[in-house]
Amino acid sequence: MDIRVGNGFDVHAITAGDGVMICGLKIPCGFSLQGHSDADVGLHAITDAILGALCREDIGHHFPPSDPRWKGADSAQFLRHAAELARLEGFNISHVDVTVIGEAPKISPHRSLMRTRIDEILAIGQDRVSVKATTTEKLGFTGRGEGLAALATATLIKQN
Repeated sequence: MDIRVGNGFDVHAITAGDGVMICGLKIPCGFSLQGHSDADVGLHAITDAILGALCREDIGHHFPPSDPRWKGADSAQFLRHAAELARLEGFNISHVDVTVIGEAPKISPHRSLMRTRIDEILAIGQDRVSVKATTTEKLGFTGRGEGLAALATATLIKQN
């Protein structure tokens, strides 16, 4: 078996607004995230984790922010692209795990729907999708409410 593990990390600055996209869901709150696409830190981190496991550069290489086609784009298409690359190379995505890092919004009320949405995109089974959250105890840029971050891991398996 060929087993690969990839990591992904993403950050977006907080700006004025009425909600954020996280892990494929719009969560109402008192701010938005700045980004060229929909700024979904969760899906971006998972996308980079899959691309990393494949040794296929990063999300910015595949979807450059300088390209106007991706302005406001739904990050689900980025994740679908990474999953398709994995499948084309003969890999099954065995598991993804994402941790959202920030003081707000609270993730726990949305966790189940986030897991469902990620599974809808990847088609790997909700029992293979983990969504967690943590604060930084008011430390650093996330603690000061300047941005949100996400860290993800993806496990890919190819039967030889």
